[in-house]
Amino acid sequence: MVRQRVVAPVTHKLATMTVNGTASKRGIVHSNSNGVSGMHNANESSSPDQKRRKTTHDDRAPDPKSTEDPLRAPHPFFADSQNHGIVLRKYYPHEMSNARARAYVTNQIPRPIELLNSALAATSAVRKNIQVQDAVVHWFKMDLRTSDNRALFLASEKAREAGVPLIAMYIVSPQDFEAHLTAPVRVDFMLRTLGVLKEDLAKLDIPLWVETVEKRKNIPSRIVELMKDWGARHLFANMEYEVDELRREADLVRSFAANGIAVEVVHDTCVVPPGQLKTGTGKQYAVYTPWFRSWIGHVHGNPDLLELSDGPAPNSGSARIRFAKLFECQIPPAPDNKKLSEEDAKRSRALFPAGEHEALKRLSKFCDADISGYGKHRNIPSMPGTSNLSVHFASGTLSARTAVRTARDRNNTKKLNGGNEGIQTWISEVAWRDFYKHVLVHWPYVCMNKPFKPEYSNIEWSYNMEQFEAWTQGKTGYPIVDAAMRQMHSIGWMHNRCRMIVASFLAKDLLLDWRMGEKYFMEHLIDGDFASNNGGWGFAASVGVDPQPYFRIFNPLLQSEKFDPDGEYIRKWIPELRGIEGKAIHEPYARGAGGLAQRAGYPRPIVEHKGARERALAAYKKGLESNF
Repeated sequence: MVRQRVVAPVTHKLATMTVNGTASKRGIVHSNSNGVSGMHNANESSSPDQKRRKTTHDDRAPDPKSTEDPLRAPHPFFADSQNHGIVLRKYYPHEMSNARARAYVTNQIPRPIELLNSALAATSAVRKNIQVQDAVVHWFKMDLRTSDNRALFLASEKAREAGVPLIAMYIVSPQDFEAHLTAPVRVDFMLRTLGVLKEDLAKLDIPLWVETVEKRKNIPSRIVELMKDWGARHLFANMEYEVDELRREADLVRSFAANGIAVEVVHDTCVVPPGQLKTGTGKQYAVYTPWFRSWIGHVHGNPDLLELSDGPAPNSGSARIRFAKLFECQIPPAPDNKKLSEEDAKRSRALFPAGEHEALKRLSKFCDADISGYGKHRNIPSMPGTSNLSVHFASGTLSARTAVRTARDRNNTKKLNGGNEGIQTWISEVAWRDFYKHVLVHWPYVCMNKPFKPEYSNIEWSYNMEQFEAWTQGKTGYPIVDAAMRQMHSIGWMHNRCRMIVASFLAKDLLLDWRMGEKYFMEHLIDGDFASNNGGWGFAASVGVDPQPYFRIFNPLLQSEKFDPDGEYIRKWIPELRGIEGKAIHEPYARGAGGLAQRAGYPRPIVEHKGARERALAAYKKGLESNF
């Protein structure tokens, strides 16, 4: 198999749009067909100089301490992930060894959530004794809404009880956007949402201060400066489960407490907080179906989990006088490396209006009109059969609790696994978001460029950049794959069924490193959420939390014929093929329409599926037999 090695990192530009510390928050979105996160549901020649070698050095050498501590040693293939831009060495260490990944499972290395919980426990008494001063602050992150926001409600209650104003804050971090591969179209959506949020809070006489901090390491010290300026000693925030954020918050809790500031970090994103669901042997679930049964039972047994928090209470009118400068704050522009063109920004505004009001409107419309047919229509990319709420879940303009509660209340039963089949199916899809965050918390190395099953790091992936470029540009010669990639380039979003198809094609048909695709998705999708994106790619590449064996390989032609039978989706996104009628649309060169396709400039298939499948099976088998 070809091992084309490229020494320099490769960057890619969209044709029409430039679009889930110490560990990466990189990822690929896997937004379900419902708009929720989910993505689950020709032979190359080879030559010796193209084979991938086990590398022990490159232009960025591994940590010198690796000779002292075996767990610091890199994986034998670490240079490949660096040279192809998968591990961003500007921010993160080299790819860890499989032994280090397993050390998190065996408790040799503490999980980041454990560091935060320990910090909260150790400082509990100190934080309780800190008296409210002149204001209370809520730090918005990926929870850009006023309704059903746990930390915002608690901050509001603290301020109300003490008779002081509530101040809201959001920090724009260009380095975090870069390190976490945040798509420009998603940055644009978040900034537009901040504008809506600022107006909503202003109606309650609550200011929203938005500020850009160029260097991520300076965020803690800048927050301290702001709180001193405002006379605030209490900071509330909702918990994010990626490694960078958990470690940062653990440090904040301890260091701020030592300086007389109480930081309260609470669970909000998941319906059921991570760590609360265990198997009969007390372990974390690694398979969705039994996890979901447990999730259902836990919610039924704890109905308060679906109780929604009230919005913040209004400040007194005096807050506008006292904090006049904060009310004058403007939403900053996107950082230079995350800007959209005027044309792309206009398109995104039309397709994805920002803010929680739009989220609630879409949710209500979906539950009233479309949810009953969701199970039947969700896999057909040419139909509007999904909720299109993934961007709102990813940016926190809609809580999972609100979504599940609203869907349940449209049903004829309070049981989440009863009544209308469409409602049941949609709730189960929303639950996938919880599941992948639970996985991220318990197996944090998935946030560090490692597959859930570390041994899958030993697969010798191809790095054929010509094929990768063909995949990114929607020019593989497989119409359903190309249509999906062009949809993402055009609008910053892709139907979930198509996400599975294109991901399987990259990992199995092209045998390209799945992490390149995961990264590319995150850099271009408006609904990019690390946990869901990573989980979806893990499923498609057969390296994640799924009982299915690695020989589950999607046939792109069969997928096309089954889910786009009339070729409506293909014709919408591939203008070269619009003149092709009937079943030839799925495979023009093999079904008599090759002349028309060729004249229109549509490429022949870059790989033959049967041979590619056999090559993938051999590569997976060989990799799993390795012992790194």
